[in-house]
Amino acid sequence: MTISRIDPWSALKISFLLAVGMGVMIVISSVVLWNVLDSMNVFASIRDLLETLGSEPLLELMQYLEFGRVVSFSIIVAVIDVVLFTLLGGIIALLYNLISMLVGGVHITITDE
Repeated sequence: MTISRIDPWSALKISFLLAVGMGVMIVISSVVLWNVLDSMNVFASIRDLLETLGSEPLLELMQYLEFGRVVSFSIIVAVIDVVLFTLLGGIIALLYNLISMLVGGVHITITDE
């Protein structure tokens, strides 16, 4: 049996669904990680340390570690992930089709048990 062609449209659909799942995992994991770090008072400890050192520019950077900004950044990363992985799935299917026209595809053996 030979896999000689992959339908690009079906590869796009499958890669889109997998990328959406990965995007949801990125957002959920960033929310959980932020909550764990916040419950361990990591952000408060960093803020106290920076206040003790008197480092005003670094204290301004702490505003980027607020919950809303972290979630917004993870959503942006998830959307970029969905777009890139969907396009990548379609491009890989097209490349496979071009290469399989040259070499004949991938030969597989399926047996019944």
